[in-house]
Amino acid sequence: MNMYEIEERTPEIMNVLLKIWEDSVRTTHDFLAGKEIDQIKEYVPQALSDVAHLIVAEDESGKMIAFMGIENQRLEMLFLLSAERGKGVGKQLLQYGIENYGIQELTVNEQNPQAVGFYRHMGFKTYKRTDYDEEGNPYPLLYMKKI
Repeated sequence: MNMYEIEERTPEIMNVLLKIWEDSVRTTHDFLAGKEIDQIKEYVPQALSDVAHLIVAEDESGKMIAFMGIENQRLEMLFLLSAERGKGVGKQLLQYGIENYGIQELTVNEQNPQAVGFYRHMGFKTYKRTDYDEEGNPYPLLYMKKI
């Protein structure tokens, strides 16, 4: 697997990342209805454009299979294709971010127990919980720090 930071965020690359995001969210965010995912999807390109560091993971054939966004030692996003789950891709990507970008914090949807468990396994501990997400929707968030 090859990991690197995207230098130029071309429309083609952004479209691939949006497809990875959607595939991942539809697989892992059972608490969101399809309509809600479609609404959130409208804001994802802006988030991808704005995040300071955008790192992708490619398989051996050069196909993008996962990505993460990092800002100020904080993991802002980590998504991978559903077909790649359970293969260690997320772990390798997060370790790369910790080692090369100093990731110390992250926020995760409490209603995504697999992600919560993954981050705990990777050494993150909850220090704060909110009943609502940043947009005021009733989706509890866990704020986690690396121990």
